Amino acid sequence: MLDDPVLKPLLQKHGPAPFQPHPFEPQPLYPTLLRSIVGQQLSAKAAETIWQRLVARFDLEPEVVYQVQREALRAVGLSEAKARYVRAVSRFALEGGLEGLEALSDEAVVQRLVRVEGVGVWTAQMFLMFVLGRPDVWPVQDLGLRRGAERLYPGQALEALGERFRPYRSHAAWYLWRALE
Repeated sequence: MLDDPVLKPLLQKHGPAPFQPHPFEPQPLYPTLLRSIVGQQLSAKAAETIWQRLVARFDLEPEVVYQVQREALRAVGLSEAKARYVRAVSRFALEGGLEGLEALSDEAVVQRLVRVEGVGVWTAQMFLMFVLGRPDVWPVQDLGLRRGAERLYPGQALEALGERFRPYRSHAAWYLWRALE
């Protein structure tokens, strides 16, 4: 990837991508997954507003959030579906679903997470990248990745493009997102 003439200027401009093997600060599993649920299909500003209301009103521990009534979750701005999803993630955490994820393969993490209502493949892939720091995730469903690839590599199939950057596809995706800034 370092020798790719298209990505090289982005690498020089933005520095190393925030994934392994570069220094990576692990994120707390439960609140970060919860935050990704809150932010799904919302603008960054709307997601941040709702998140701040949630943080201000509740202690973000699985045992606390799971006990919160859906009406109270809706009162902070969550949709009916997202209130259900937040409780599902909390139940999943209480049942030990987040334990040991760091030791699992990427595929096993995705398989485990998508069992939770409200967590799809895209959310699981973002979790792999930004929570676990995994270096080789290629989130082909991501619109930003698609747009960045179309801009920098017009006419190239996204799957084939990803193969070019193995085993550092997360890094390439991050630079493609930077290309849209």
